[in-house]
Amino acid sequence: MSDIKFRATPVARFLSKQNNIDLSLLKGTGPKGRIQKEDVLNFKNFGIIRVSALAKKIAEVENIDLSKVVGTGVNGKILKDDVLDFLRNENVVAQEAKIEVLQPEVTEVQKSYGEITEVPMSMMRRTVAKRMSESYFTAPVFVANIEVDMTEVKTLRANIMEQLKEETGYKLTITDIISLATVKSLMKHPYVNCSLSKDGTKILLHKYVNLAMAVGLENGLLTPVVKNAEKMSLRELMISLKDLTKKAVEMKLESEELEDSTFTISNLGMFGIDSFAPIINQPNSAILGVSATVDKPVVLNGEIAIRPIMKLSITVDHRVVDGMEAAKFLNTLKNYLENPISILV
Repeated sequence: MSDIKFRATPVARFLSKQNNIDLSLLKGTGPKGRIQKEDVLNFKNFGIIRVSALAKKIAEVENIDLSKVVGTGVNGKILKDDVLDFLRNENVVAQEAKIEVLQPEVTEVQKSYGEITEVPMSMMRRTVAKRMSESYFTAPVFVANIEVDMTEVKTLRANIMEQLKEETGYKLTITDIISLATVKSLMKHPYVNCSLSKDGTKILLHKYVNLAMAVGLENGLLTPVVKNAEKMSLRELMISLKDLTKKAVEMKLESEELEDSTFTISNLGMFGIDSFAPIINQPNSAILGVSATVDKPVVLNGEIAIRPIMKLSITVDHRVVDGMEAAKFLNTLKNYLENPISILV
């Protein structure tokens, strides 16, 4: 197709001819859709589009050709709102500021021995399936477990919960305390908080903790991220976790609130699960699984006593984390939780 039909700057036309780029594939970011030099360079260097993670997820489930979407971000990057605007213009979605979770159309299939209900996978479910498959088949992993006496954590929570609720309006949970203890532990064990470079030749040691918390929803899973959690107090971390969880449930998370995690926590304890092996949230090198707290008989000072015991599981990428390092991390975390006053000072 000749590029003469398309509005483009002279430099953009020159670059497109020099690189054999068909201007019909580009969407201009200049006035009245005029194709700019940057649009051609972005096409050359990054492919047809630059797109945020959340915008890409929406486009995948709605079968949107992103080459038809004009990005309003830096250098023409397509953002969530750009895709939503495109959907509204095409009369596909009529909501202003959020992604509507559509009810899947179910199909009944009759077999000789009963019925089968076919339920199409939602956008979120498809994304989870894709990412978990990539993680499972990419990283060789192992799992380590440890039991923790939660007596002191429960005592600490009982002592400060009402004060924090009066100050913030939020109810302090065991998960909030575990999260802070995890952040403190990660700062002492950087290899558990690292990631592998894309080419697989370098280990990236993060000197900060961007903590992701798995939030289970009816149609899938989201992992909102608290950035720079290592700089936060228990109060600040609790507020951040509550705010992000609320936004996740309401499907109001921004793309940057789902990106750049360095470590993830998955908690199934509220469902009575006593042990599980979570799958790593790539590109993290590890994920912590939090199970239920159960009263168990233990030996203390030569006598049997009933104590609230919780099991923690860590799944690690064996390419970058060895068993000894994972064990040291779990023991550091166990020590913080059995002496929780230490995480507050």
